[in-house]
Amino acid sequence: MTHAVREVRRPNQNDFIDAASIVARCLRSTPLVSAPELGENVWLKLETMQPTGSFKVRGALAALASVKEQQPGKPVVTASAGNHALGVAWAAQRLGISATIVVAETVSSAKWDALSRLPVTLIQHGANYDEAEGHGIGMGEHGMVYVSPYNDPHVIAGQATIGRELRIQLPTVAGLTVVAGAGGGGLLSGLAWWAADVNRAIRVVGVEAEQSPGLSSSVHAGHTVTAEIGETIADGLSGNIEPGSITVELLRKHGVPLTSVSEPELKHAIRWLAKRMGLVVEGAGAAPVAAWLAGRVTQGVGATVLVISGRNIALDRYAAILRGQERSE
Repeated sequence: MTHAVREVRRPNQNDFIDAASIVARCLRSTPLVSAPELGENVWLKLETMQPTGSFKVRGALAALASVKEQQPGKPVVTASAGNHALGVAWAAQRLGISATIVVAETVSSAKWDALSRLPVTLIQHGANYDEAEGHGIGMGEHGMVYVSPYNDPHVIAGQATIGRELRIQLPTVAGLTVVAGAGGGGLLSGLAWWAADVNRAIRVVGVEAEQSPGLSSSVHAGHTVTAEIGETIADGLSGNIEPGSITVELLRKHGVPLTSVSEPELKHAIRWLAKRMGLVVEGAGAAPVAAWLAGRVTQGVGATVLVISGRNIALDRYAAILRGQERSE
């Protein structure tokens, strides 16, 4: 089924103020830890320590708090590769909102098991994220509020709260480079807005999986386009983006550069984080470290922060990646 391009407004200052308020009330700041083996003044922002295991709960909280205030009693629906779904489910339970989650048939077992323990309606639809997203948008056209993982002003504002925490955690650095995974562009858009809003030199860089160039293809084209999507262990970064997504315009406006990493580089980064830092990290969460280790991102002025965005990886897949360590290192 083909759906009309949704009219989604750009985030404004009030969205960011509201997002900061709900996130501060419901979530603790995540740790920022030094990673000296990666270089001097290189830090890891551990969004793996969120209650859902991913940064996505920030945007979900901001979006659902807005629904509760502006459209009380309305149920929400979303489509997600997993982490946004977990965030929406957690926020819905916290705020007392009815939520339906649409996931593709390829959702990881770790994320499905986690979702199954939360009081939401689960629907599996489609062979990939694009099909699940289309189904979720369709449900949003029939009496529910669709909450996109990225194409939503409140979600973008919620993700920007990572930047607000970094400003407190690194108050004295003269400059900052923040590197984050690039899927639909919600996190990057939020960080880019924050960087432009603060009074110091901040560079934001996005990292895609080579197998999923949907965002970079759209940014380069100047509008959303459909790219060929392959299989990737970074399932949180996989898929094309919704037609007309505001993230394309926002990333172009703020000049956010995008790079990409291969599947072997992602696996190497997962192993490196386990061996050197003692961290369980999923493919999407390891993308910034993969880019750093591969030399795709260079040190700028001041500090560099690599956003480790999530930990939700199926144990059998994680074990298989770790067992490959001897062949790669």
